[in-house]
Amino acid sequence: MPAASRVPRPARVRGTTGKILPEHARAHNRALVLQALFSDGAMSRADLSRETGLTRVTISDLVAALIDDGYIVERGVREASGPGKPAILVDLARDGHRIAGLDLSGTDRFVGAALTLDGEIVARHEVAVPSAPDDVLPAIIDLARAVVADAHAPVLGLGVGTPGVVDDRGVVLAAPGFGWSDLDLAGILTDALDLPVLVANDANAAVLAEHTFGGAGDDVILVRIGRGVGAGLLTGGQPLAGARFAAGEIGHVTVGTDGGPACACGKIGCLEAWLAVPALTARVAASDDPTSVLRDAGERLGIALAPIVGALDLSEIALSGPTDLLDGVLARSAAETVRTRTLATFHDELQVRMTEHSEDIVLRGAAVMVLSGRLGVS
Repeated sequence: MPAASRVPRPARVRGTTGKILPEHARAHNRALVLQALFSDGAMSRADLSRETGLTRVTISDLVAALIDDGYIVERGVREASGPGKPAILVDLARDGHRIAGLDLSGTDRFVGAALTLDGEIVARHEVAVPSAPDDVLPAIIDLARAVVADAHAPVLGLGVGTPGVVDDRGVVLAAPGFGWSDLDLAGILTDALDLPVLVANDANAAVLAEHTFGGAGDDVILVRIGRGVGAGLLTGGQPLAGARFAAGEIGHVTVGTDGGPACACGKIGCLEAWLAVPALTARVAASDDPTSVLRDAGERLGIALAPIVGALDLSEIALSGPTDLLDGVLARSAAETVRTRTLATFHDELQVRMTEHSEDIVLRGAAVMVLSGRLGVS
């Protein structure tokens, strides 16, 4: 974008709402600069001043400090387009630091990766999920150490996406699959690695990736379908956690009044019992009409999502999981069900689509968590 066409805009910085106190102003301004470069790429100091609304003196001071800290680098001069000295371009040092990420949501394997600040994976490690509950946490710690050791650059922090309900301090309040209750996973990993650690529910991590790297808008729900069913929500570009950090726990919402399969929670007809990959795969394989099975599963998903879409005025639904099951018939059925159960004037154009980053979406979401928590950018 030419410099003359730039207009100041608020940076998309999570968690910086409200009045900025003087002692926080410098950190806020640093985040403005880093966000501008993260979103728009290399620009001059004058461009940054116009983009952020900060004075040139403030920008010069911030850029110098960020270069010293290794977060910004000079990229040479802009091609001259008129009289005067060509401007020197600066950009985020995208390879200067690494982010470590863990995805603990797999049914049989934990996955870890070292990522660039752009969310590109440069090293990957996997470990089988231990069968003994007491071995799960040591396996996670070993995996995290292996990822950090393979980063080959200073590590900004570790982001973790895990099944379960996770509070804002990184404590896993409940993860029945691992037998965890009130487990301070962030604290345990911080002590083990001597690094900043951020932990979130895997679906909440995934929706951050979809927003930052997948082009999703500011009002979106991402539904992750695998061993279970969960969702992450953004409203106004901000994560929606809920009063008890359980927003998006839609797997045990009963869908329909016609009974249905028994769920592991003890209820009948939960969304997870209809839609979780093992159960849905088995029903498709056993049916003489697989299309009907997928259409019915999509309708059940739409029944669960319609009140959420209507209440929050969401504009899109992203699905993360096996494409062969979710894309096509199931997604179309879900979209049609939501439209018929909400005010058509507002939701006729609702999108239900597959995410483009399904395989690594939790890892990339973990990277966004670290970027937001450590640098204030997303």
